[in-house]
Formats: sequence, C-alpha cells, structure tokens
Amino acid sequence: MKYINKNFYIEGVKASKLANKFHTPLYCYSYKKLKENIYNFKNNFRSLNPIICFAVKANSNLTLLKEIGKFGLGADVVSMGELTQVLKAGIKPKKIVFSGVGKTSEELSFAIDKKILLINTESKNEVLELERLAKNKKRIVNLGIRLNPNTDAKTLSKISTGKKEDKFGVSEKVFLELVKYAEKSKYINLKCLSVHIGSQILNHRPYEKMLKVVDRIIKKSNYKFDFIDLGGGMGIPYYKKSKTLNYKKYVFAIKKILKNYKSKIIFEPGRSIIGNTGVLISKVIYVKSSSKKSFIILDAAMNDLMRPALYGAEHEIIPEKKTNQFAGKTYEFVGPICESTDKFMTSKKFQKLSEKDLVIISDVGAYGMSLSSNYNIRLKPPEILVKGYKTNIIKKRQKLKDLI
Repeated sequence: MKYINKNFYIEGVKASKLANKFHTPLYCYSYKKLKENIYNFKNNFRSLNPIICFAVKANSNLTLLKEIGKFGLGADVVSMGELTQVLKAGIKPKKIVFSGVGKTSEELSFAIDKKILLINTESKNEVLELERLAKNKKRIVNLGIRLNPNTDAKTLSKISTGKKEDKFGVSEKVFLELVKYAEKSKYINLKCLSVHIGSQILNHRPYEKMLKVVDRIIKKSNYKFDFIDLGGGMGIPYYKKSKTLNYKKYVFAIKKILKNYKSKIIFEPGRSIIGNTGVLISKVIYVKSSSKKSFIILDAAMNDLMRPALYGAEHEIIPEKKTNQFAGKTYEFVGPICESTDKFMTSKKFQKLSEKDLVIISDVGAYGMSLSSNYNIRLKPPEILVKGYKTNIIKKRQKLKDLI
C-alpha cells in the first residue's frame, strides 16, 4: 500500500476507485501484505519450528481465515463461534487451540467432540468441568493450563493479560496443584503450559521476564510438557517512528530455556499477521470550524473502528490524494456518533481537507471489523480483499432491512 503519483493505492488499485465502486466507509485488505507478514513471521521463528495458531479474535473474516489456513497456519480461538468459523475455513482440528477464561460447558463439550489439539484451561473449576465432560463422553482430553506469570508487558493497561491482578490464567501455586491433579486423572491428559502477557508488545524484555518464570515453574513442577504455548502479543508500528519488536532477541531468549526441555513451541499471533494488511477508507462529511481547531467529521465512526474509543489507541490517518496545501490549524478527526469518544486522531499539521475528500485510516486489519458493532443502528461496512489488480468482496455491506 503506497502512493503512486500522489494517489493512494492498495496494490494495483486506486483507493478512490474502490470508494466510488463500493462506497465508504470501506475496509480493504492487501493479500500481498498478508502473505509477506506470514512469511516474515515464519522466517523469524524458523529455527524453533513452532506451531503457529492465528488469533482469530484479531480478524474472523472467513475468506481471510481460508487464505491464512492455506499458508499452513492453525488457529487460536476463544469461543464456539470462532471454532465453528475456523473449521468452516478448512483449518484442521489438530492445529486449533481453544483459549479463554470463561468457556461454557457447551463450548467445552463442542471442543472435545471436534478433537482439537488443545483446550487451554484457566481455572481449577474449568479443569474439573472439562474432566467431568470427558468422563461422561468416556474420552481422554488433551489440555493445557494457563499460567499467570505476573509479568507486566508495559503496554496499554486495557490489553494487559499477564499481571496477577488480571483475570487470566492461574497463580504459580494453583498451577502446580493442577499439574499434580492432572497426573492422577484418567480423563485429562496435561500436554501444555500456556502463557500470554498482553498485546501490542514492542519490547523483547517483558518476554524475557515471562520466559524466566516459565522456566522456573517447569522445573518446580518436574513435569514434561509436550507443548509450551507462549501466546502472541507481538506488536506492529502504528506510526513510522514507532520502534519494532526485536525478534532475534526474543528467539534467543526462547532457545535459552528450551535447551532444557523437548517441548514444542506454540505461538498465537494475531495483530502481527493481519494488523497492517488493512485500511479503512472514509469520506469527509463536514468540516466544522471553531476558533482553535476544525473538526473533520467522517462517515466512519467508533462502531466501524472501536480501538481509539475503547483503548485510546491511535491510528495514523493520511489523505487519499496528496496536495501541497496545508490546513494551518489543528484538525480533529471524529465520527458522527453521539459520543465524545467517537474520535480517531488529532493533528496539528495536516493537508487542507474539504467535504467529500477521502482519507485513509491505517493499520486496521486487527481488531477493526472484529470489534465493529451496530451502535446507533449503523450498518457495518463491507470488506474487500485486493490481489494485484483484482478486487473481491469478502463481506457485503449490511442492509438496513436485514438489520431491523
């Protein structure tokens, strides 16, 4: 995705052409970028030969999941809906990991029946419920136990998952108790130590701290785990000046502890695979000026892209067509929803915009459409996959008659 003759292109297709054909707001993904991201991830971790399970919560579009599956990736799911979706996408059960702190009996039963690779449990009660279901079905079920390593990922507080005050995983004490319990059970087969400390991590040091905890707990447990599931959380640079995660140092830290064990590594990347493949094309409805700034009111809103309102996350916004005219005042990019949090970005230096101009909201492939809603009875936008010069509608725009 780049500018050609001052016009923004997604692969071989001009963004303005897409906007005219499919209308705005509009999600667009680059197949080439998706392919590049998957190859880069595989190459970075090639020496570990891991099982890579795409975190479906990042983007659950069926067509994209099919494409991801074609590259040999499995799936990390957190609901029966996601599990059903990835099976429909053709991803093999033995490449699927079921995570989540609140899996219902129905969901656990469904996962057992589908014979997936692992059910990663997150509490003593969940282990007991899984054992009960396995006993009723006269089955032996493979499971993992998620450890809460009490590690601060130094990321946004609202996407932290590895500190002791977070709801995820179990403490060291409970983990060791559950290992002993599982060893004696006839119906559950403990296969995996699972851990995940957060999202949008751009520094390898939190991972190093996490790995030291994992190493210590494995030694304490004196248990041979077939798998160590290190989760995901690898961040992407949402701005050009943002730092990036040093994968080499992360791999080095993993190898340092892995030499003591014969466990297979599992990763659950989401954002690092899909985040920068997508953009949201939006049109300026009105330019509303005040004494200190101008509000650029877009036809995209917080229901289309929730991350800024939910997390305070920032996505770079760029003009669809570059000019040499600058606004000379602060622009605040907002949506039409009746909430003060329905805003995307504030810029003190942006080119001059007029009504009906197009803008590109960048890096929305992860947690864009998957977090979208029908708030204010607004219709969800369509999704388009661009391959070279070809465009494919992979999700149609909702219609009001279908929604109401």
